[in-house]
Amino acid sequence: AVATGTDRVYNFSAGPAAIFEDVLETAQKEMLSWHGSGMSVMEMSHRGKEFMTIIQEAESDLKELLQIPSNYKVLFMQGGASTQFSALPLNLTTADDVTDYVVTGSWGSKAYKEAQKYCKANLAATTKESNFTVIPEQSEWKLTPGAKYVHICANETIQGVEFKHDPTVDGCLIADMSSNFCSKPVDVSKYGIIYAGAQKNVGPAGVTIVIIREDLIGHARPDTPVMLDYQIMAENDSLYNTPPCWSIYMCGLVFKKLLAMGGLSEVEKHNKAKAGILYDAIQASNGYFKSPVAENVRSAMNVPFTMDTPELEKEFLGLCQKNGLIQLKGHRSVGGMRASVYNAMPMSGVERLAQLMKEFQASH
Repeated sequence: AVATGTDRVYNFSAGPAAIFEDVLETAQKEMLSWHGSGMSVMEMSHRGKEFMTIIQEAESDLKELLQIPSNYKVLFMQGGASTQFSALPLNLTTADDVTDYVVTGSWGSKAYKEAQKYCKANLAATTKESNFTVIPEQSEWKLTPGAKYVHICANETIQGVEFKHDPTVDGCLIADMSSNFCSKPVDVSKYGIIYAGAQKNVGPAGVTIVIIREDLIGHARPDTPVMLDYQIMAENDSLYNTPPCWSIYMCGLVFKKLLAMGGLSEVEKHNKAKAGILYDAIQASNGYFKSPVAENVRSAMNVPFTMDTPELEKEFLGLCQKNGLIQLKGHRSVGGMRASVYNAMPMSGVERLAQLMKEFQASH
């Protein structure tokens, strides 16, 4: 049977994550015949005029959303942000070059570890000793003069810490924005490269978006795999081989939705209000529910919280499940609970969660 809106749960998954219901309905309507073409997007040639329209519109809508300057290219790549952990040093460094990594959580750690295979990666700052619950002041970063780039993870999905301002560095700043991409306005000109897996805020899994300043293209090592070479991707308009067509189409629908909402300033207002409801509920519980993260860097996307015992947490998760609130268990590496409240999570979802937190505490 075809599902209706009433069958749907509040999905707090960290990714793949909830997608706007009206976007899913558009995709459903267009599934068998995209714009009267007689074919599904899943079936069309990536070189046909129909798909060219889709990918070009997605790119131009993204440029409008993020106000991307004209000296940047947008690339639709594959392999998730994790593949970019290798692509960055392969495209931008030689084995003897130094790069700086500011590590504020699990994903920054993985990026740093991968870079060590290809260049002299320097750990410029880490908050491991605080269990990644803070972001160090920029004055504490031990940056290397002449480093090829400085790498940050703008929002750590697992630990729930988020940079609240675009850092300013002398050299090239690179950010993994997988989990807060298009959740708020960003000054793209402060970054050499921004990259993001799509499956949290802007679409289904399968496409990785890379926004790169043009002067950083064309420096890949001779042995860089062809699919990771930014120059090859740029020269071929992301169509060197078959791209993840369906994912790009879905991202395009989401970009149109975000523009229709009034752009990223409006989207940010919604997101701050949603996260605020949860942080307020944690605060109001007087320690019954706890947030491990320093208040000034609490993520607007991923809200981790804990209770006194794993047994209580399990019972609370059971109550949520019974009420149609799913995927609230914390990441296996840190435990506890985590509510991911990306762009498509409706306000009613976080209000319901806050209400259940209150009811659960009252009944215990």
